[in-house]
Amino acid sequence: MFQLIELRNNVGIKPSLFKVEQTKAIKEVLNTKLANKVLYKHGLGIALFDILEIGDSFSFPGDAGTYTSVHFRYVMFKPFEDEVIVGRVRRSCPEGVWVTMGFFEDIFLPKEYLQSPCKFDKEENCWVWEYQDGIETHNLYMDEKEEIRFRVVKVEFNDVARSNAQRPNEPGPSSAEPPETLPMKIIGTISEPGLGLLSWWKEDNVE
Repeated sequence: MFQLIELRNNVGIKPSLFKVEQTKAIKEVLNTKLANKVLYKHGLGIALFDILEIGDSFSFPGDAGTYTSVHFRYVMFKPFEDEVIVGRVRRSCPEGVWVTMGFFEDIFLPKEYLQSPCKFDKEENCWVWEYQDGIETHNLYMDEKEEIRFRVVKVEFNDVARSNAQRPNEPGPSSAEPPETLPMKIIGTISEPGLGLLSWWKEDNVE
């Protein structure tokens, strides 16, 4: 789920940080720049792990700050394919279910990857697994905020900066729906035994 990657960057230190010890200032700048940001193909930045090397500092004419070449390792969130993860149901729509992990919310379970047979309840605005035990059918609702176990099918990345530059005049997406182009999206499935709401698989959960 979490990975370490090595990066090199020319870290800019503003004059307001000159009074701070250099290593501490570099850590602050790197976390401000990378934490909770998606790095294309690498994942979501979590936190600086360590600094491997600090190079020489330099400055540019007319710029009061300094720049320092830094070699470091950063903790990234990027699940691998087939990894099983537990999150919470964020919301449902006719196309599927959105899941959150608290620090990352762009996890989608398409309707074809839900337990079968299932249906979308428009009144409750949630998906229902029509579980059949051989005797009768039980409607198991996927309510919001419920814990859910899913398997990662794939992780998709989009170069949002490039996409926005190519479509500068297009209207933004409705606030009711996640944007079509997300910098990072996890596609998951629960169409296997043991996957889905944790409450489904507890003993005596179906009366």
